[in-house]
Amino acid sequence: MNPYVLAILLSSLGLGTTLTFASSHWLLAWMGLEINTLAIIPLMAQHHHPRAVEATTKYFLTQATAAAMILFASTTNAWITGEWDINNMSHPLATTMIMTALALKIGLAPMHFWMPEVLQGLDLLTGLIMSTWQKLAPFALIIQVAPTIDPTLLTSLGLLSTLIGGWGGLNQTQLRKILAYSSIAHMGWMIIILQYTPQLTLIALGTYIFMTSAAFLTLKMASTTKINTLTMTWSKSPILATTTALTLLSLGGLPPLTGFMPKWLILQELAKQELPLTATIMALAALLSLYFYLRLCYAMTLTISPSTTNSITPWRTLTTQSTIPLALSTTIALGLLPITPAVLTLTT
Repeated sequence: MNPYVLAILLSSLGLGTTLTFASSHWLLAWMGLEINTLAIIPLMAQHHHPRAVEATTKYFLTQATAAAMILFASTTNAWITGEWDINNMSHPLATTMIMTALALKIGLAPMHFWMPEVLQGLDLLTGLIMSTWQKLAPFALIIQVAPTIDPTLLTSLGLLSTLIGGWGGLNQTQLRKILAYSSIAHMGWMIIILQYTPQLTLIALGTYIFMTSAAFLTLKMASTTKINTLTMTWSKSPILATTTALTLLSLGGLPPLTGFMPKWLILQELAKQELPLTATIMALAALLSLYFYLRLCYAMTLTISPSTTNSITPWRTLTTQSTIPLALSTTIALGLLPITPAVLTLTT
């Protein structure tokens, strides 16, 4: 892609997200979301592969549907209350529609069906943008309207997302689909705690972005998109295979890695709110996700080549990818647990 075109598209992505962050009016927030969607579509379809075009079409249709629902719900709210302000969502019908639309935008269950298919059709760097940056603007709106949303709806979305994110990833062999289901499960953790402690949602979102960035950049470095090609990683780069296995365990939420921090704090807060059953279901759903992360770790570190693989082996291919973002995101994804008190202090 032409570097000037790429610069325009990436700056439009930033502009759309910033517009939504800065807006207090629903029309401006909607405009930011639309700029965001239109900016990423050329990035998704840049390789002109049939799968990429299919993924782009699916993504455009779902995002357009969600944007239309947001516009309809905000207009309904303005019709009833006379207010376009984001913080003045008072009618239950409008708030439920808004939450449903935003859940469709970020891929919460049961509006998650588009996400694994879309992510599977993209290259790894565009998939990284879709899994991280594209979540920010809808999450900013969800956090603002959360106090007016029915708590039962938020709890249902959170529980369903963690369960489906865990179950859905169990039988996958494509790494991008596994990361898509991982994203759905992590979104559930963020939504479940939003009504009680929004600061924990922000901590979970931040750690999720760093861990997912480390995972995607590692797969890009290793030139792999399927489980059976992971077996070659150890032969090519033992250190990369080791840090990747730890990053995957961090995504699963095992101590003493960073990913344990948000899950630990969320379960602690649910226990404080006297919701032991919800906390138990969330913890068990995390075990489902942990299973397929362990499966990837097994393929990377406990299976050595030569093995029976049908894929072309990217044998010691030289990479032009910058290793600084990978090193930084991996370090953050593995080593932030000891500073949990400082992170909590910053968010309170």
